[in-house]
Amino acid sequence: MNINLFKQFFKSLYSPKDIANFRVQGIGKTILYVFLLSLLSVIPTLYYTNSTLTQAVNGIEEIVKQELPDFQIKNGNLVSSENNPVTITKESITIIFDSTGSIQKENLSKTGATLALLQQEMVLSSGGEVNSVSYSMMGSDTITKGELESFIEESNSLMAIFIPILSIAMYLFATGIKLIEISVLALIGLLLKNIAKKTLSYRELWRMTTYSITLPTVFFTIMSLVQTTVPFGSLINWFVSLTVLLLAIQEIDQPEKN
Repeated sequence: MNINLFKQFFKSLYSPKDIANFRVQGIGKTILYVFLLSLLSVIPTLYYTNSTLTQAVNGIEEIVKQELPDFQIKNGNLVSSENNPVTITKESITIIFDSTGSIQKENLSKTGATLALLQQEMVLSSGGEVNSVSYSMMGSDTITKGELESFIEESNSLMAIFIPILSIAMYLFATGIKLIEISVLALIGLLLKNIAKKTLSYRELWRMTTYSITLPTVFFTIMSLVQTTVPFGSLINWFVSLTVLLLAIQEIDQPEKN
């Protein structure tokens, strides 16, 4: 079936019959389509994360030097004489310093561009996405405020290398998640094809499932771009994907028995 990926993309948004027809194409083209969907789904995360990182590195050096209290990161914990969390807002980024353990990573999911030095981890929150790095993974028993200042200065020159590497890693991770999602949904598709009384192999269902997840992928990409959290997002994603898959399965004509 000689249809380019972008035509397949648009047809997969509204046409279960076309999705059913895509089951006979080569597996290589289907996997390429997975990479296309993964790229689409990860664009908001890449944009907000990279934007926040750039803003953070450009603005955080001055804040660390002039406004943060003295501290040490010792044995995986942030140690300071401060008894309360410190919040500093500069331009479009917020810096949170909390050595007390009062603030948890989960509390930062609804904040804007935020870099938080918490009791046991450094957290970056942007566009509803929260990423963290444990201090114990930094490879040093003790890190002082002065060492952090030096690290930030060096980071300015390394951003041009770090951001592309981070982006590629996030993209590959998103692609892996998509492949797992498709494989699991295709397994459920085996049950759906029995309910619909259709003869389909797992290989065909896997291809159909790949195109069936297009609509929810686009929806959640848009929601991520506008930084809107969808309640029960995972359930909605799977429900819509399986509904489209079932509609596609029902579009398949079975040969008449003699």
